[in-house]
Amino acid sequence: MTTIPPIGTVGQPTQDASSTTDRADQMGKDTFLKLLVAQMKYQDPSNPTSSSEFMAQTATFTQVEKLEEIASQNAELLTLQRSLSAGALVGKHVAYTDDTGVTVTGAVSSVLVSAGSEPRAIVGDKAVPLGRITEITVPEVDTPTTSTPASTPPTSTTPPTS
Repeated sequence: MTTIPPIGTVGQPTQDASSTTDRADQMGKDTFLKLLVAQMKYQDPSNPTSSSEFMAQTATFTQVEKLEEIASQNAELLTLQRSLSAGALVGKHVAYTDDTGVTVTGAVSSVLVSAGSEPRAIVGDKAVPLGRITEITVPEVDTPTTSTPASTPPTSTTPPTS
């Protein structure tokens, strides 16, 4: 039996990755719009905001909107990339670290992909998060052997004599 070299190995198992970040100190487009409306509402009538300042604030609001769209698209791309990477594991042999710290090996029979969580590879009867997989190998493949055809006795093309 030959040893198959690993296709890829990774370092320590990772934690579940998150595609979104909610921070209390971030201002979204709603907060920005509320501030803009409040500024217009309470501006000094004798010294109104200049049109160039208003246009700059509107441009900033548009930038915030577009950045939120880009962040949303990046999250969708990350989810798609995770799904494709997980699907590529089907049929491969993997090694992973279980909850007790023991390295377990087996073949990936399928992959579970659900929204909001890390894809999981089904190895045997266990669903393994992709972050726990430490080694991926190609299953051993039997190489076809070619054989030469057996020699056949020569055939004669002359009719038998009587």
